[in-house]
Amino acid sequence: MKAGKGVHTVPNKAGAGWVNEEDGRTISNHRTKEAAVKAGRAVAKRQAVEHTIHKMDGSIGEKNSYGKDPNPPRG
Repeated sequence: MKAGKGVHTVPNKAGAGWVNEEDGRTISNHRTKEAAVKAGRAVAKRQAVEHTIHKMDGSIGEKNSYGKDPNPPRG
């Protein structure tokens, strides 16, 4: 899976648990998805980038943008 811009919370390919990746490299390891999501969100907010949370099968489950959104919601 090729990671895009921002922080990606993904299942650990090397074993158990979850990791946060940035530019394809691991920036943190966690035992639970919840801990990984919390840490990934903090990094994404600090860097004002998108946080992508993946499911166990690697597909995208959720995306949150903490920077300037190029496609803001209309309403």
